[in-house]
Amino acid sequence: MNLARYNRFTDELKRKLDGDPRVLGLVALGSMAQLDYQPDEWSDHDFFVITIQGVQEDMRQDLSWLPHADDLVFHFRETEHGVKALYQGGHLLEFAVFNEDELRMARLNRYRVLLDKAELTPRLADLELATQDFVAHGRSDPEKRFAEFLMNIYVGVGRQARGELLSGRQFIKTFALIHLLHMLAEFLPAEEDHLLDNLDPFRRFERVYPATGKELNQILDQDTLKAAESLLLVATLHLRPYLPNYPETAVAEVQAFIKKAKEEPPLD
Repeated sequence: MNLARYNRFTDELKRKLDGDPRVLGLVALGSMAQLDYQPDEWSDHDFFVITIQGVQEDMRQDLSWLPHADDLVFHFRETEHGVKALYQGGHLLEFAVFNEDELRMARLNRYRVLLDKAELTPRLADLELATQDFVAHGRSDPEKRFAEFLMNIYVGVGRQARGELLSGRQFIKTFALIHLLHMLAEFLPAEEDHLLDNLDPFRRFERVYPATGKELNQILDQDTLKAAESLLLVATLHLRPYLPNYPETAVAEVQAFIKKAKEEPPLD
């Protein structure tokens, strides 16, 4: 979808909701907010709808309020409040419908208020600050996060060596990687670090850290045990200077464990 069609859909959505007496607000999220980057042909529409009390569940189930609702080919309930909906031609919507009380459960980072009938804007600003506090709390103990990274590597190597290949891959290439990305984003300087998503460490990582992003993608193409070894090397190289209590002995044990697993054939 080109930018003109994307913006036209946003305008149609806003217009329909503005005329809907059940609706108090519309909040654009991510690329739909069009703050520090623009939507491209791969972008979906990501938004919150805030409603009066008692109608939010109806709007989650009956999507006739969406523009061109007859062109929807698929939709499903992703979470208690959230829905994914797919149009013919491949246009995806990801949205959540909250009443005013439920809104406090949401997380909010990059957003733009498109419609506000009930002075919601200050509450949304407070919600953004609460989200920042939530993220900051997760960053408060980088040594604990490094420990989580290290133990995910260890568990994944053991699963892989046992023959549980899917589980081993998940622990190393997903669980451990999530912790590593969070730590790299916290400590590595970058000119465009404002583009990072503080709720999803995978988003736009390569744009902010092109060399490290390229290296990590190459590592993910390796077999699982080699990837475990390489991720640990990346973590040691970039993070050791920032961890006063860097666990030398534990890292050495995990490296030895990886070596042992590489030397022994996996169990069937």
